[in-house]
Amino acid sequence: MSPTPAYEVLWTTTASEMLAGIADRRVRQQLFDTSKRLQGDPEKQGKPLREDLMGFRSLRVVGQRYRLIYSVDPAARLVYVVAAGRREGAHDDVYELARKVVRLGLAPSPKKKKTPPPARRRRKR
Repeated sequence: MSPTPAYEVLWTTTASEMLAGIADRRVRQQLFDTSKRLQGDPEKQGKPLREDLMGFRSLRVVGQRYRLIYSVDPAARLVYVVAAGRREGAHDDVYELARKVVRLGLAPSPKKKKTPPPARRRRKR
């Protein structure tokens, strides 16, 4: 009996299309297989991203050349893979593609929603 994965990994439609667009079948398979590792503890894997992609993480794959960009929803125990592709320097840089996906609202946003401050009680005079 195998242990139940702690997180469920979901690929967004955009990330699936990016994966399908990679010509090398072996690279596609390795990216997909590596995404399964995120079922364990996704917040300890990859590196946290900054600026426009704050809240997302990047995981190196296929000899450091490719990346998986993902977000984690710990409350729902879900990992969303939002982009897959080559790293900086490629004509279709995965980080730039991920920024576009986030800007267009095609990726689940990991940014925490701000809760309003508690209402102050007024003193009766």
